Amino acid sequence: MALIVQKFGGSSVADAESIKRVAKRIVQTKKAGNDVVVAVSAMGDTTDELLDLAHSVTPIPAGRELDMLLTAGERISMALLAMAIKSLGVEASSYTGSQAGMLTDAQHGKARIVDVTPKRVREALDAGHVAIVAGFQGFNRTTGEITTLGRGGSDTTAVALAAALDADVCEIYTDVDGIFTADPRVVPKARKIDRITSEEMLELAASGAKVLYIRAVEYARRHGVTLHVRSSFSNAEGTIVYNPAEGETVEEPIITGIAGDLSEGKITVVGVPDQPGKAAEIFTIVARAGANIDMIVQNVSEAVSGRTDISFTLPKDQGQGVLTALEVAKADIGYESIQYDDQIGKLALVGAGMRTNAGVSAQLFRALHEASINIEMISTSEIRISVVTRADTLNEALRVVHEAFGLDGDTEAVVYAGTGR
Repeated sequence: MALIVQKFGGSSVADAESIKRVAKRIVQTKKAGNDVVVAVSAMGDTTDELLDLAHSVTPIPAGRELDMLLTAGERISMALLAMAIKSLGVEASSYTGSQAGMLTDAQHGKARIVDVTPKRVREALDAGHVAIVAGFQGFNRTTGEITTLGRGGSDTTAVALAAALDADVCEIYTDVDGIFTADPRVVPKARKIDRITSEEMLELAASGAKVLYIRAVEYARRHGVTLHVRSSFSNAEGTIVYNPAEGETVEEPIITGIAGDLSEGKITVVGVPDQPGKAAEIFTIVARAGANIDMIVQNVSEAVSGRTDISFTLPKDQGQGVLTALEVAKADIGYESIQYDDQIGKLALVGAGMRTNAGVSAQLFRALHEASINIEMISTSEIRISVVTRADTLNEALRVVHEAFGLDGDTEAVVYAGTGR
C-alpha cells in the first residue's frame, strides 16, 4: 500500500461533471489499496473572477480581506469533491489550509510555507478516509490570520503535504498528458517526456513552462519528493520528475525541452556613468521595489562619453514600480534616460547534456538567423540558454528551434482543455 498525494487544478474541477470524473479517479486510487490525500484548486476561473470582483469594489483591495475572499474558491471545490467521493461509497473529509496544518509567514497574497503539521490529515487517513485539502491557502500562528500562497499555491500545497507525510509520490493532474518538449499549444509536434530531472524541470518552470510552478519544483527538489505529472482527462502514464540519487549515472539528452515566456518586460537605463558602484545603485533600487530580475546586459562603455547602457528583464506587473523608483533616483544615479519595452518574448533551451556537448549555442543562433528572428539579449546557465526576441516572433522561434534540435514528434500532442495547469 502506498501513500499518494494527488493535486487537481482548476481546469480539472471546472464544473460538476469534471468534479465527478476526478472523484472517480480518486476512488479508483483508493480502492487499489492506497491512502490518498488530495489538494484541490478553485473551480475553473473562480480565482480570477473573485479578483475581478474585488477590484470592481476597490482598486486596491486590502490584503487580509482579499485573502479571505480568495480562499472561498478552494473551500467550494474541496467540499463538492468530498460530496462526490462520498456518493461513490468512499469516506472523504475536507480541510482548509489552516485545518490541514499549512503554516505560513504573515505575508498576505504570497505567503511562504514555514511548517506543515498535518495532524488532522493523518487522523483522516488512519480512519480510512480520503483527505481533501484546500490548495493555495495557509495560516499564520502569530497573527491568527488566513493567508494565500499566490499563483502556483495549490501545486506547492500538494508537494508540501507529500513531504510532511513522507508520501511515496505526489501526482500533479493537469490538462495535458505530462511534461512536453515544448508547449503543445504552440508547438503541436511537441513530444511527451517520460522522465526529467528536477534540475531540468526547475529551469523549464523558471523559463515559462506552465505545467508546473517553480515554487513547487523547488520544494520537491529540496525535500526529495518525486512528482508524477499526469492528465486528469486520460490514463496516459505522464512524466516522472525525479532527483537522481547521489552518484547515479544517467545518460542525459543534450536538449530536454524549450519554453517560451511573454510575461516579462525590458527596462534599459541609458547613459549610465561607467563608474564602479553605479550598477549596484541601480539594482539596489530595483530590489527595494520588490522586483525579480531575470536577464541583465551591460553594453560596452563609450570611450568618449564614459557612459554605458544597462538593460534587464523583469515581470511586467513589476515594471511600473521599478520605473517610478528609478526615475526618483535619476539625479543620484546620473543616467540620461530610461526606456521600457513590454513587447518582448523569452525563449529558453534546457538540457543537462549541454554540460558535455559543444555547439548548442551555435545551432540555436543559426536556427533563429535562418528564420530571420533577431536576438536582443542572451543569458546562460550550466544547462540553459535564454534569448530575448520580439513578442510577435516568439511562437515562430519556438517552433523553429524545436525542429532544429530534432525534438519534433511524429504526431500532434493532445491538449484536453484549460491552460496547462
